[in-house]
Amino acid sequence: MEKMKRIDRVLKYEGAIVDVYDDLMESPTGHIAHWDYIRHRKGAAAVLPVTDEGKILMVRQYRNALNRETLEIPAGSKDTADEPGIVCAARELEEETGYRPGKLVPLVTVASTVAFCNELIEVFLATELVRSSRHLDEDEFIEEESYSLEELKSMIFAQQIQDGKTIAAIMAYAAFSDGPGKER
Repeated sequence: MEKMKRIDRVLKYEGAIVDVYDDLMESPTGHIAHWDYIRHRKGAAAVLPVTDEGKILMVRQYRNALNRETLEIPAGSKDTADEPGIVCAARELEEETGYRPGKLVPLVTVASTVAFCNELIEVFLATELVRSSRHLDEDEFIEEESYSLEELKSMIFAQQIQDGKTIAAIMAYAAFSDGPGKER
């Protein structure tokens, strides 16, 4: 199969987390097109925290792109591009929920929007949670909630949870566990 060829890439916007480019692409038939490309500078990590009782901790927060609150797993950008995802995931868990993981294992990696963005989100399963304290950023207003695996699956299919990384994490956990609180 012949492949697309990038002829040029022009930076259109440089942001704090992402850069936006206009890519000039040539198809195998010679057709020239402009494609949007968003480069996530650092990558991200997320965590599916499961309590000893089998409840999954979730965070509810306002998301500007959707102009509403969403229910998600804790997540955030890495501090640097080379920061290990596991370090970022542990930090985000404590910042957003006030829990530290006793055990943190890889669960799934999500390419958030493959059509136009390079962001990869490493998702980890956190168990053996230890109560600590939250350290929210100045612009974060987050409510912590807890649900059973079955409740969350129902919420996904009822369109109440639409965040891709959260859906991937919950469904991966459901597929690889024998039930709430039991790791693979």
